Amino acid sequence: MATIRLRNSMTRQVEDFVPIDPGNVRMYVCGPTVYDRAHLGNARSAVVFDMLNRLLIHAYGAEHVTFVRNITDVDDKINARAAETGRPIGDITAETTAWYHDDMGSLGVIRPDHEPRATEWIGAMKEMIEGLIASGHAYAAEGHVLFSVASAPDYGRLSGRSVDDMIAGARVEVAPYKRAAMDFVLWKPSGEGQPGWDSPWGRGRPGWHIECSAMAGELLGESFDIHGGGSDLMFPHHENELAQSSCAHPDGHFARYWVHNEMLQVEGKKMSKSLGNFFTVRNLLDDGVPGEVMRMVILGSQYSKPMDWTARKREDAEGALRRWRAMVEGVEAGAPDPAVVAALSDDLNTPLALSELYRLASDGDAAGLKGSAQLMGLLTDELGGWERIEAGEGVSLLIGQLIEARAEARKARDFARADAIRDGFAAAGVMVKDTADGVEWELTSGFDATKLEGLA
Repeated sequence: MATIRLRNSMTRQVEDFVPIDPGNVRMYVCGPTVYDRAHLGNARSAVVFDMLNRLLIHAYGAEHVTFVRNITDVDDKINARAAETGRPIGDITAETTAWYHDDMGSLGVIRPDHEPRATEWIGAMKEMIEGLIASGHAYAAEGHVLFSVASAPDYGRLSGRSVDDMIAGARVEVAPYKRAAMDFVLWKPSGEGQPGWDSPWGRGRPGWHIECSAMAGELLGESFDIHGGGSDLMFPHHENELAQSSCAHPDGHFARYWVHNEMLQVEGKKMSKSLGNFFTVRNLLDDGVPGEVMRMVILGSQYSKPMDWTARKREDAEGALRRWRAMVEGVEAGAPDPAVVAALSDDLNTPLALSELYRLASDGDAAGLKGSAQLMGLLTDELGGWERIEAGEGVSLLIGQLIEARAEARKARDFARADAIRDGFAAAGVMVKDTADGVEWELTSGFDATKLEGLA
């Protein structure tokens, strides 16, 4: 097994991955805030860390890997959506969580070993906050509890910025109850109609950052191997997580490796609703883009670099997957090719791993292709079926007549006629194969029945 190497955001270096305990490899990844559909950027993060999870399982065994991805189901965005729609918060979070599971499942993302909901861990959060107050790292003020950034002298080590630079470069809310501008909320009061829990500081709810610290600590321990998420979370979310967790558990080190995926663009531009290029996974599925195709496009860019979603990449991925599925049909998957494993182990170099899949296909190694692709979450049974388009009775009859006409033209040595039918099939999106058992055909995603007219 090749040594896994990962880009550690803390050190800004690609390092050999050495787990704390090879028999208990642990990873925590920030999951969704459940108030709306997951967009393509959310999907990239989910696919990236699904790929890392698959690699860790391949290297250490499923029984030795624990993957935790949280669900934030108490948040101001959720409260705002409830106020906007008049719907109960619980209904919104339950519906949106189900959407997330369905959409990520369509991309081949494996459900994590643990998927804690923030609302189920309020007790652990309150206990952690109480400990931070007792040790002088936090203070209560006007129904709030705030973390004292001054009490953490190495604050900023993850993002690489000093507190002075953070204050100068950001609009920081300086509330009257704060001792210092950069102090951040651990607990805040809940108003009428907002979710809240009783606490020593009054009825309220947790701040965003404390959620992940408490849940990661409870499920993975004071020290674990990998903390992942999008690069947009590095500051302030992950910086604050690190500070409060390190202060709450001074004998631990929280996460040993920090792994962040970069952001997504669409046709070279930042994805945004104002530019009209904002897509949810459901938008693309409804537009006929298979989840497996989305996954391959996402894996076509290395996680630590920006990704550009383009129509050309989508078309190329769909074409390759269609060919590969035809090639591996009925073939038992072989062991993943060592070159594919080596590419993935080299800081999740998924573009190189995909190029090795193309090589395996070119070499005719169907078993190696299938086994290697399945390591990457591609060519699985769960994601299959999209490549087959069902034809109606009339279309099937017409295609059958054209196949007979082509055979008759060949017998009569009317090659111009035979070639015209062959070219017509290709133009219409009908894939025809001559086999020992007869002629087989299937429709591709570009099928257009009107292009068969006039051929009969």
